Amino acid sequence: MAQIIQVAILGLALGGVIALMGSGLSLVFGVMRIVNLAHPSLIIAGAYVAYWGFKLWGIDPLIMLPVATVIMAAIGVLLYKLMFEREAKSARYSEMTVLVTFALAMMVEGLLGSLFTNTQRVTSPSYATEAFFIGDVFVPKGQLYAGMASLLIIGTLALFLKYSRIGYAIRATTQNRDAAELLGVNVSLISVIAFAIGIGLAGAAGSLVSFVFSFFPARQWEWIAMLMSVVVLGGMGSILGTVIAAFSLSLIAAFVGTWIGATWSSMTFFLALFIILLIRPQGLFGEKPEMA
Repeated sequence: MAQIIQVAILGLALGGVIALMGSGLSLVFGVMRIVNLAHPSLIIAGAYVAYWGFKLWGIDPLIMLPVATVIMAAIGVLLYKLMFEREAKSARYSEMTVLVTFALAMMVEGLLGSLFTNTQRVTSPSYATEAFFIGDVFVPKGQLYAGMASLLIIGTLALFLKYSRIGYAIRATTQNRDAAELLGVNVSLISVIAFAIGIGLAGAAGSLVSFVFSFFPARQWEWIAMLMSVVVLGGMGSILGTVIAAFSLSLIAAFVGTWIGATWSSMTFFLALFIILLIRPQGLFGEKPEMA
């Protein structure tokens, strides 16, 4: 029983971080139908911001989190203006973004690799290697703090989307872009804001990732399958679905890694993606596409 509780704690703690990693990807798709394959590479860029803040000036990654968020959000605005805004009304926009973001992922990986090499790095604040002990069960402080921070950020995002005027506009654009525009929503501006928020969330996730996982530029290819599994299972565009899927898959992966083998842990996400696409392509909370 102690082992079961221990594995569940570790799985749920990582689930919060994975939920934050996927929430920006889900938001961007929900508002603009951009399938952002470059999202993991931008998370890694945020991790480097936190890493160098800690290494050069000794700033805690949790304190660097808002800095990484703002920096990546600003980069998000530039990326949207340069790469996505022009063809936003194209009938095949989503298909186009797959190719564009794949190229962007390659460019970001190459830039990070040239600047920082492919050496594995990890931020090492004192709590990253400490734990709380409750009887025979331990709770790693790093994963606990990262999970709590992730839930706080996602909760703040949910409140922002539900109660702010910009949040109303984002939700209206998510439901129906044309109708929102007819009702006076500046869809172009909302798209820029939503994309900036999505990439800002990648920066926030990167700060937490920097002391939870080791990272290097090429690791994005491992994470894209994990994040796509979470987002597709939850329903493309559904942040609530992303959170539930992240916790569920992270918990299952933790038990699989413990009882079957660590190699099979990552396979949980691939298998979930395969099954959900066969059985329910729209995901748990996604809307079934209308047939033409």
